[in-house]
Amino acid sequence: MNAFSSKFKRGKPYLLCTLLLTACATNTQLNTNNKKNVPEQKDKSTINQIVKADIDRMADVEMRENTQSLRLLMLKLYKRNPQELKKSTSDPAEKMINWVFEGGAQHHYQFAELNNLVMTEAIFLTFNPDYKGDRVLAFIVGLHTMLLKAHNDKTDFYFTDSIDPQKVYNVARNIEIAVWKLSNARDENGALYLLSNEINDHEKNLSFEREFGKMIGRTELYAIALAEKSQRLISRVVQNLATALFLPF
Repeated sequence: MNAFSSKFKRGKPYLLCTLLLTACATNTQLNTNNKKNVPEQKDKSTINQIVKADIDRMADVEMRENTQSLRLLMLKLYKRNPQELKKSTSDPAEKMINWVFEGGAQHHYQFAELNNLVMTEAIFLTFNPDYKGDRVLAFIVGLHTMLLKAHNDKTDFYFTDSIDPQKVYNVARNIEIAVWKLSNARDENGALYLLSNEINDHEKNLSFEREFGKMIGRTELYAIALAEKSQRLISRVVQNLATALFLPF
């Protein structure tokens, strides 16, 4: 019995990795045979994969899929809040999104429109009543840079990388707090700073909530798998979202 328990414990990270790889894809589409396309890793070279452990591939998937979720959420937020896009550019939302996520080598996520704020400070800016700039940009850049920071500012991982599972776990909790603020923070006139989910007599749109839920699930699952693999404990924090503070990472 002890031998079985030991084998099961050693295999848990790989089980969690399998669950994440099969459950977290956000951009799958149905083909003519009603089968889902599986997202593929861009670099499949043998040399590249030899220097990756299973937990590294899991991190690759988690960051790739979370980034795709953020791109989708940014597009959806601009569609619901077109006035915010106009504060940044006259270009289509897709072009703005590509610049934010693919232009990191040029802007390094230092945007003058956000006073060069990143992570939780950028998220706070989203709900600052005195802020006149693009609140969608502030919110998404805040979330994305927070994720990057917890993953040592990387999106491609190898066995030499060392990521703190507590930081990743804290980011999952911080996403929850940010989403609560998005759905509840209002200005002095009682209006939401940004429109997202919509529930009324004529329409029920919870697509934002579902996409954020995927992000939280992926991030937390990776943190747990990483903690199991590295034999490091995670301090699980339970907070009231209405009064919760962002956790350090």
